[in-house]
Amino acid sequence: MPKFAANLSMLFAEEDFLDRFQAAASAGFQGVEYLFPYDFPAADIKKQLDAHGLTQVLHNLPAGDWAAGERGIACHPDRVDEFREGVDLAIDYATVLGCKQLNCLAGIRPNTVSEEQARRTLIDNLRFAAEKLKAAGILLLAEPINTRDIPGFFLNRTEQALALFEDVGSDNLKLQYDIYHMQIMEGDLAPTIEKHLSQIGHVQLADNPGRHEPGTGEINYPFLFGHLDRLGYQGWIGCEYKPAATTLEGLGWLDNAR
Repeated sequence: MPKFAANLSMLFAEEDFLDRFQAAASAGFQGVEYLFPYDFPAADIKKQLDAHGLTQVLHNLPAGDWAAGERGIACHPDRVDEFREGVDLAIDYATVLGCKQLNCLAGIRPNTVSEEQARRTLIDNLRFAAEKLKAAGILLLAEPINTRDIPGFFLNRTEQALALFEDVGSDNLKLQYDIYHMQIMEGDLAPTIEKHLSQIGHVQLADNPGRHEPGTGEINYPFLFGHLDRLGYQGWIGCEYKPAATTLEGLGWLDNAR
């Protein structure tokens, strides 16, 4: 049976962020993830994890000015020093929180940067981050994201990401496979997961269209959950979706999946 982690950047948004941990535990989640922890002291988040018996499954490396529309800086040649400082900050947080994997958002390629420049910068940054995280006992992930929701996002397909990983050449780098994003970009979900399971470190979900909870769109989630079980996937599945109504009203799918 899959292990589901509540993404607290999207779920339980009816609550203040630090109150979402209790809400997730009360709803039956045993793990949590979110985009970023950096607006809060790590010790305050750790208190919530401990108080409610939750595993910190995932968060992202710093990704630039999110409020201004930035979606990562790992492919930006002029932001390498900032990226590397962010790796150190993320390790500090992950160490306190007991988080064993961190995701790197490649970012939107600037118009002034060529495809090859962006690719080379991303490779170098992933190599740097993978080495630093390995020394800290943390797995590095990188995630392809669809270009409909984030036009210009540099990393946007499974095979593209895995080819890039080969050039990075690290055994501490795996794929964060987001079912929603990959349904939009390439479909063929079950065969792709099966083909590349050994290179997938984390899975995320949302239905399409709408990015709402499973059962609201076209993706056959009962089949995919069974498929992951049959393949022997042992990782977490992050519930990174926008509830169609309130979070609790939309959790019927979770009861059926257990």
